[in-house]
Amino acid sequence: MSEEVDKMSFEDSMKALEDLVKQLESGELDLDKSLEVYERAVVLRDHCKKILDESDRKVQTIMETASGIVKKDFQVNE
Repeated sequence: MSEEVDKMSFEDSMKALEDLVKQLESGELDLDKSLEVYERAVVLRDHCKKILDESDRKVQTIMETASGIVKKDFQVNE
């Protein structure tokens, strides 16, 4: 299950997670199916968090790089 989820985009993962939450909220699942759905939801949640964390690191790197360039370009020569 994890390998399949690892290949999903953030948007696809979120959509699948929303669908699972709706199933759980419906109250129509038996206990075994509820546990199965919950397990998959946790895997999807973790996958989404991983993607967001990676994106955040990329943005931070870009900002740090851009900040370094701006500081370098605007240094005052003494």
